[in-house]
Amino acid sequence: MPVEIFDKEEFKKLAKQASECRVKKLEKEGIAKVKARTKRYLYTIKIKLDELDSFLKELECKNIVEV
Repeated sequence: MPVEIFDKEEFKKLAKQASECRVKKLEKEGIAKVKARTKRYLYTIKIKLDELDSFLKELECKNIVEV
């Protein structure tokens, strides 16, 4: 089961250890799910679409894939 994170700063720390990050945009709901796959867990966070670009620039994930 994925673990949902609600704090952006905590998610950024976890994303540093992730092997990859995925972004899934949900246009109808107005949000995007950002998923960070680490060795042990899949961490997710929900971000508003207007905040997504600046959030992705701050992430230090090895590779970011948009789905």
